[in-house]
Amino acid sequence: MSRSKDTSITLGSSNVFEDLGLPNAAERQTKTRLAMAINELLKTRKLKQREAAEMLGIPQPKVSALKHYRLDQFSVEKLLEFLTALNHDVEIMIRPRATTGIGHIAVLAVQ
Repeated sequence: MSRSKDTSITLGSSNVFEDLGLPNAAERQTKTRLAMAINELLKTRKLKQREAAEMLGIPQPKVSALKHYRLDQFSVEKLLEFLTALNHDVEIMIRPRATTGIGHIAVLAVQ
């Protein structure tokens, strides 16, 4: 026999880190999206961690950290450098916000 419970659903923002109340939410989201793009490229190329480490110019344990999204040891700049090391261009676009309020950062990957 199951009981019916009232369930309320709260609409989140577009940033789960902000929804969780974590500090530096925008930076965390940016790093995560960049890492997702990097990890997808590494997976597509079927690189072993040792090979990825050589290509990215970092020790293998850092590739493992990247693969497991332990991103505190990486700056946004370093993650951007990894993308260029993987033969991808990175473009940063700055434009006026269409609505009032604080702007946001978005990371879009083009396949």
